[in-house]
Parts: sequence; C-alpha cells; structure tokens
Amino acid sequence: MQVDHIDPQGGDSPDNLCLACMNCNASKHKATTALDPITQANVPLYNPRIQVWSEHFEWINDATLVHGLTPTGRATVARLRVNRPMMISARQRWVELRHHPPD
Repeated sequence: MQVDHIDPQGGDSPDNLCLACMNCNASKHKATTALDPITQANVPLYNPRIQVWSEHFEWINDATLVHGLTPTGRATVARLRVNRPMMISARQRWVELRHHPPD
C-alpha cells in the first residue's frame, strides 16, 4: 500500500491522505476528477475520508468486480482501473481463501 493524496494540492494533513494500492495510486496520479463512462460528465473521484463506499460501489460477480453505482463510483472505477485483470485474479484467490469481500 501507498499513501495517496486525495487532493494533490491539499498538503500532507491526515484529512488529505488515504491508503491506495500502487496501481490505483499510479492510475489516479494527480487527478481529482474523471469522466463518468455513462454520462460522459466530469465528476469528482471518490473520497474515502468523506464518502461512504457502499453508496458509490458494490461487489458483483462473486465479489471479484467493483461496480460503480453513481457517477463518482463509475468514474473512480474507470480512472483507477479497479477491475484490471490482475486485481480480478487476486480477488478470485482471496474469495477462495475467504478473505474477501471485506466486511
């Protein structure tokens, strides 16, 4: 895991930091917004400090895929490449080992 700045211009205060995997952090880079693949609107990315995960995402396909429920959820899934093949394979193994999905 890496420490990610939610807002790259927001400084190092704890309110602006969260954990992210290396690939998600690299995919996000300096972005704070992304295109919703359905509406094509530019919307804010998910902020884990102030938003509730289950309001924006759900687990589908036996908990191997993250599905965005809202424009922010869909844009975040797309921008961070949350469902890239490597992550799907990892989640499949975690499900088999009963370590996934998280509570």
